[in-house]
Amino acid sequence: MPNQVGTADIGIADGKIAALQAGLPGSARETIEAAGLHVFPGVIDSHVHFNEPGRTQWEGLATGSRALAAGGGTLFFDMPLNAHPPTIDGASFDQKLAAAQANSLVDFALWGGLVPGNLERLGELSDRGVVGFKAFMAASGIEDFPRVDDQTLRAGMKRAAALGKIVAVHAESEAITSELTRQSLDRGKTTVRDYLASRPMHAELDAIGRALELAGETGCALHIVHVSCGAGLALIVSAQKLGVKVTCETCPHYLALTDEDMVQLGAVAKCAPPLRPASAQDSLWRYLQSGQINTIGSDHSPSPPELKQGGDFFKAWGGISSVQHTLPLLLTEGHIRRQTPLPCLARLVSTNVASCFHLPADKGAIAVGADGDLALVDLDARQSFVVEARDLLYRHPHSPYLGRRLTGKVVRTILRGQTAFKDGKIVSKPLGRLVKPVM
Repeated sequence: MPNQVGTADIGIADGKIAALQAGLPGSARETIEAAGLHVFPGVIDSHVHFNEPGRTQWEGLATGSRALAAGGGTLFFDMPLNAHPPTIDGASFDQKLAAAQANSLVDFALWGGLVPGNLERLGELSDRGVVGFKAFMAASGIEDFPRVDDQTLRAGMKRAAALGKIVAVHAESEAITSELTRQSLDRGKTTVRDYLASRPMHAELDAIGRALELAGETGCALHIVHVSCGAGLALIVSAQKLGVKVTCETCPHYLALTDEDMVQLGAVAKCAPPLRPASAQDSLWRYLQSGQINTIGSDHSPSPPELKQGGDFFKAWGGISSVQHTLPLLLTEGHIRRQTPLPCLARLVSTNVASCFHLPADKGAIAVGADGDLALVDLDARQSFVVEARDLLYRHPHSPYLGRRLTGKVVRTILRGQTAFKDGKIVSKPLGRLVKPVM
């Protein structure tokens, strides 16, 4: 039911949706009473940093996947950086796969990395089933995951196109951001507003434009992650009209927070690209509601709290912990406040994600034959809840949303017919399986 809201019973057998109709007859081994709830396809978060192996003190697959399940998530795509070693060849993929199979509560897919020097290793990653290759056009903040210059990105795109893989880019101009950062630090200007000024919107637009040009030249399928402003979407939409194979993502924080929130909250709300003014946020919502944003990913990028402290905002770790609240945030900000239809939001976090990344047909939808991946959500405003640290399942319970009242509480998450999360508690062992794209 990707395009409508209806009333139906859902029958699940052997992990698959076997029947979908109003008043489903017969009996079952287990019956879940969902009257008064909305049932969404399980959230597929295509952009998380769970930092394993090597940096589990930052998060880890066990805690990260449990927090995702608490937010209605049944599948995540883990990014190649922040883990140590990063996922840039076959051996590092195998290490992460073993960790995920041992620790992930929910299903998972893995990104490979595109960095200088690993062009000949992209085939190893492709053969193992990565969803695509992630590259940074600006410094990543992680020493063992260097950024790509245009020559490396062009060569990587050509190789990815030959392998039938998508390339995802963090689009910010290194030349612009590094020079503005240098100027600010030389003057001893290290506040949150100085950081915001060092990563202006035109640095993002410059990089988006270059990535689009290279994608058009190479024929590579391009996915631009965490687009923070409507002006970036305008460039992408124009390129699509010219035949460039490009899709794009935005994140809950760009839809729910502004630059002034970052000023007020501090480093817990630091990210890159940074939060934008309310006008840029409004334009993002217009593009979203017109169907021109393809996916929403959390870009969950946690760290120990001490890395968020200190007087120099430039030195604070840039990443927002949010994987547990993507769906409630979208329901609150999108459906309740902006009257965005529920099917639109479901597509952005489930159906479209499966389609963009060529997942097997059994992922991303409530349909007969699909996996029984479901999120049961209470949309009754009387059951709204306040985000509290004690309820966060992250390794480090900090979030820019603490104290925020949200509507759309996830009361149960079901993965392939098995309940993984119920009424605030994890109720299953690790169930995760590797999901590979189908090309």
